[in-house]
Amino acid sequence: MTGHSALAINGGKPVRTDPFPAWPCFDKREEDAVLKVLRSGKWWQFAYGQGLELIEGESQDISQTSWFQRDFARYHDCEHGIAAANGTATLEIILRALNLGPGDEVIVPPYTFIASASSILQIGALPIFVDIDPLTLNLSPQRVEAAITDRTRAIMPVHFGGQCTDMDAINAIAKKHKLFVVEDAAHAHGSEWKGKKCGSLSDAGSFSFQNSKNMTAGEGGIITTNNAGLAEMCRSYLWAGREKGRPWYEHHRLGWNYRITEFQSAILRIQLERLQEQTRLRDANGRYLSRALRENVKGIIPQTNDERANLISYHIFLMSYEAAAFGNMTRKEFMDALTAEGIPCSGGYNHPLYRNPMFLNKDFWKDGFPCTPGYAREINYHDFIDTCPISEKFCRESVWLTQNLFLGTKTDMDDVVEAIAKIQQSRA
Repeated sequence: MTGHSALAINGGKPVRTDPFPAWPCFDKREEDAVLKVLRSGKWWQFAYGQGLELIEGESQDISQTSWFQRDFARYHDCEHGIAAANGTATLEIILRALNLGPGDEVIVPPYTFIASASSILQIGALPIFVDIDPLTLNLSPQRVEAAITDRTRAIMPVHFGGQCTDMDAINAIAKKHKLFVVEDAAHAHGSEWKGKKCGSLSDAGSFSFQNSKNMTAGEGGIITTNNAGLAEMCRSYLWAGREKGRPWYEHHRLGWNYRITEFQSAILRIQLERLQEQTRLRDANGRYLSRALRENVKGIIPQTNDERANLISYHIFLMSYEAAAFGNMTRKEFMDALTAEGIPCSGGYNHPLYRNPMFLNKDFWKDGFPCTPGYAREINYHDFIDTCPISEKFCRESVWLTQNLFLGTKTDMDDVVEAIAKIQQSRA
C-alpha cells in the first residue's frame, strides 16, 4: 500500500512533508473587527450600558459581546448565551446558578480535562467519577445510574472529541432521579445530536474558546441555555452579583468577575461565520478516516460514531493503539514513528483525573474541604481506579489527532492511513 521501505525515523523518506492546515484560522476580517473595537474606545461590554438589549440591524451601536452571545446561542438552538473569560468559568457559573454547593455530588467522566471536575470543587460540591463507554469513549449511561446517591444533584456529560454523549439515556436518567444535566461542550462547537446542537440538550451547556478549540479568541467561553431564569442568574454571578436594571454598586449575591472583552467577542463573531463549513468538513474527513483505518489497518481502533450523533466536530480524533498488531512497539515508539512520517499526534492524558495528586491527597480547600465529615460521605479517590477500567485502559492506549488536520482534504486523510500502514508493514 505504501510503496515505502525504511521508516522516516530510521532515515527513510517520510510519507508526508507538507504541513497540515494551520490553526488558528484567521484573515483580514478578524483584523478589521479588532481594529474597529480598538478605535471605538469601547473595549468592554458595559461601555454600552447595563441594559444591553439588542436592536435588530447591525447599524446600531451595540456591544460586540451582546451580538456574539445572541448569534452563538441561536446557532446552537438556544435562546440565551452568556459569554465569559473561559470555559472553566462557565462551568463554575452554571453549577452555582443551579444552587449546587457543599454536600452535593456531580457525576462526571474521568477521561476529560481537569476543568470538568475542578469547576465542581470550586463551588464546594464533589465530583463523582463514572467510567466511559468502551466504544464511544463518552460517559457511560449504564454506569451512571449505579453511581447515583441521595447526594447526587447533577450529571455532567462531556462531549469528548466533539461527539455528543448519549443524551437520550442521560436525560432519561436525570428525569427519573430529578437531577440537573450540564453539558461540557468544550469540544463540541457545531456538533449535533439527532439534528439538535450540543449545548441545547440539557439545562445548560458550556463551551470553550481557548486557543486549540474549534472556535477561538485565544481564551473565552460561553453558557447556552433555554431557561430564562437560569440565564439571568448566570449573568448575575458573572457580573459580581449585580442585577440588570439595578444600581451599579448594588450587589445581590456573591459573584465573580468573569467577563469577556470586546476584542475577544469581535474575533469570535468572525470565527462563528466559518463554523458551519468547518464543522461539516471536519465531520466528513473524520468519518472518512475512521472508515479507512478500519478497512486498511489492524490494531488501530477509532472512536465508534454513535449514529445519532449526526454531526461531529472532531476537535480530537480518538483511536486506540494495540501494540500486538505492530510487533509490540510501545505506544511512544509508534507515535514517534508516526510523527516522523509527517503525521503529528499525541497520547492525550497520561492518567484519569482521579489519579492526579490533587484528588489522591484531597488537596482542595482547607483541611480537604469539601471532602470532609459533615459535608460529604467518605470518599477515597484512589477507589475509582477499580471502578473506571475503561478510562484506565484508554489512557494507556489512546492516540490523538487534532482538529486542524481535518480542515484539509481526503488526500490528507489517506496520508494518515498510509503512514500507519507503513509503520505496521515495517514490523511484519
